[in-house]
Amino acid sequence: MYVAWTTLATRADAEKLAAEVVARGLAVCAQVDGPVTSYYLWQGRPERAEEYRLSLKCLPANIAALETHVLSHHPYEVPEWLVVRAEQVGEKYLSWANTGPTNLPL
Repeated sequence: MYVAWTTLATRADAEKLAAEVVARGLAVCAQVDGPVTSYYLWQGRPERAEEYRLSLKCLPANIAALETHVLSHHPYEVPEWLVVRAEQVGEKYLSWANTGPTNLPL
């Protein structure tokens, strides 16, 4: 399983992208955090922005399609895109993810 992150300027943009990738089966789960405060250099100038972090859980077979979708639908000129392979995933969670989840157990 992979975990991927990106940030967006508004909660609405983050929630829209989250809903899209889950509905298309590209991610098994998406979470929106924030706002978070980001500090970075843009075109040589220091910047500070309030953003919303989108965390995505994805099976290996879908990571390339997830990246393509996120980057092609992202409003930023240079979107953050970070992906890590999870070293350990709970057996029940991974089983749920592999069976094509339709809803989270409560």
